[in-house]
Amino acid sequence: MDENLVKGLRTPCYVIDEDLLLDNLKVLDTVQKRTGCKILLALKGFALHAVFPLVGQYLQGVAASSLFEARLGFEKMGKEVHVYAPAYIDEEIDELLEYCDHIVFNSFAQWQRFKNKVKHNSFIKCGIRINPEYSEIETPVYNPCSKHSRLGVTLANFKPEELDGLDGLHFHTLCEQNSDTLERTLKVVESKFGEIIKSMNWLNFGGGHHITRPDYDLETLVRCIGYFQDKYNVEIYLEPGEAVALNTGFLVSKVLDVVDNGLKIAIMDASAACHMPDVLEMPYRPDIINAGMPNEYPFTYKLAGNTCLAGDVIGDYSFKEPLKAGDKLVFCDMAHYTMVKNNMFNGLNLPDIVLYNQREGPRIIRRFNYDDFENRLS
Repeated sequence: MDENLVKGLRTPCYVIDEDLLLDNLKVLDTVQKRTGCKILLALKGFALHAVFPLVGQYLQGVAASSLFEARLGFEKMGKEVHVYAPAYIDEEIDELLEYCDHIVFNSFAQWQRFKNKVKHNSFIKCGIRINPEYSEIETPVYNPCSKHSRLGVTLANFKPEELDGLDGLHFHTLCEQNSDTLERTLKVVESKFGEIIKSMNWLNFGGGHHITRPDYDLETLVRCIGYFQDKYNVEIYLEPGEAVALNTGFLVSKVLDVVDNGLKIAIMDASAACHMPDVLEMPYRPDIINAGMPNEYPFTYKLAGNTCLAGDVIGDYSFKEPLKAGDKLVFCDMAHYTMVKNNMFNGLNLPDIVLYNQREGPRIIRRFNYDDFENRLS
């Protein structure tokens, strides 16, 4: 990110680079054009609707997991809205059905509970989520196929006799993974559910496909899609969230103070707990422009947030020059799973949201204030 751009920004702020976002969308569109599959934006990962007009030029719509996400996709993008949730809420289902084109049920009990309501909306395509009981995700909290998972119907619990009215299957087993993992997963899906797929019209491969990562194997993905299309004559959907926004966003933060407790600690105006929760949940250590691993450069610091949570720690980094109050640091890959998950714990304000492209420069599209904090509490 340009140093002069950083100097002019109020901190903390998220900066979304529309040129980088466009690059990702073009990669995804290449997959669509080569295979005829449909790719959706999973709103759980990235829901910045200010860029929906751009996203909608390339992708077919959105994948939502709640009433509010479905409404957002319906109103702000206006294309296909696919919905899946572990369970639907009786008081919300009527409104939800007004927004969706596809609805996927997590169990046959849910399907039986709501099938009559869906029948009044004959244009809605209905599916069931399957659990192939196979996943290569190492972090348990993100593994939808872990033992005793609540997500999807296993083969042992599948009820072919209740498929009337269902014309698609959905599975989701990936998290930030390459297409070789998808290929191995599909072999398990086919071995368990191949006979059922034969009677379906569509198959949703879910999300977690890291399609826009530089080392992603597009050829294997294209081959996997083509195999199922040719063998089963089904329409294929993918619903990545992270891949849409991967490496397109930054979080610019400022050093507020430096303290020493056996290691120099830089207190930032950005918080792991509030502004990048996955740093604590995954956990992971985000990259920072012009920073290295501990002791790689002469000056090593622990970076921490400005909340009273003792564990509000971002990670250890080294720098070529000492840090001081007022210095700005730029965290990378901060578009996905940040704005959709951030919070105002401890009364910390949310970062500004800034859009940037080379033609127009930076534009602040949202600045939060005390009213946002007050109104969500009572």
